[in-house]
Amino acid sequence: MSLAVAALSHAPSFGNVDPGGTTLAEIMAGIQEVRAFIERFAPEVVVVFGPDHFNGQLYSSIAPWVIGAQAEGIGDYGTTEGFINVDGETARQLHAAVLDQGIDIARSERMTVDHGVMQPVDFLLGKSHTRPIVPVFVNAIAFPLTPMKRVREMGEAFGKAALQLGKRVLFIASGGISHSPPIPRWEGAPPELKARLVSYAPTREERRTREQAIVDAIQRIADGKGSSAPLNEAWDTLLLDTFRSGDLSPVDTWDNDQFVIDGGSAAHEMRTWIAAYAALSTAGKYKLPVDRYWAVKSWGAGFAVQAGCAA
Repeated sequence: MSLAVAALSHAPSFGNVDPGGTTLAEIMAGIQEVRAFIERFAPEVVVVFGPDHFNGQLYSSIAPWVIGAQAEGIGDYGTTEGFINVDGETARQLHAAVLDQGIDIARSERMTVDHGVMQPVDFLLGKSHTRPIVPVFVNAIAFPLTPMKRVREMGEAFGKAALQLGKRVLFIASGGISHSPPIPRWEGAPPELKARLVSYAPTREERRTREQAIVDAIQRIADGKGSSAPLNEAWDTLLLDTFRSGDLSPVDTWDNDQFVIDGGSAAHEMRTWIAAYAALSTAGKYKLPVDRYWAVKSWGAGFAVQAGCAA
């Protein structure tokens, strides 16, 4: 039995907007390194920590984290749409084992996931992959949020539960580093926006139109015809260095509000990385055979790929 992590930033721009220069080729080369790492590790269980962007998880019933025993993808930004091959039996085992450790996690037998879960799965495992996954929603944008310490503790609970399986378990983490896209907040929102945050069921055409508008806006930034909030390379480095160190205790002191100030409106997506590395740390010291980062100014985002396993 053993544990491993594959961590990948996600973004609507990824696969849809060329950042220019050699950046995209370098990112794809990094992803290929992670894919090779995964093949060598040969996971028997794949757990995916990912956020949602008010597509499947809404204020009708929001939870800090939810494990999916059955799921379908909405297919946004070119990701897998429809039925998702989920290891329901293992999901239910993990759900019970994490609850036993005092982590209040919900379970869904009809989870809806967006690119926050499926983009890294599609890029790292391939759209035609046959390995079942266990999707775990990690709330990152529906405020208020749990203290960071609880994210670490949740990840450790998953790591301990995974070790009990006696199998090779890969944790995939999906989240952008510093980036600041427009994100709706409940507080102060007009009634029509609040209605959307409670119940969102667009037609396929409506969804595609909205996605294309977002991609077009990012393309204007890449073309130098638009602007975005600047990324924070120093903050990205701080987080990545924490994961590299193997000592996740500093996470407990990270302040939720400061996280947004330093990393941007969607910075809390890095909770997925915290959870994954906390899970990996339960198996002891680890190393990162893949560790690459890009400050992609044309996307207005920090972007990284990493892969880790027991030292």
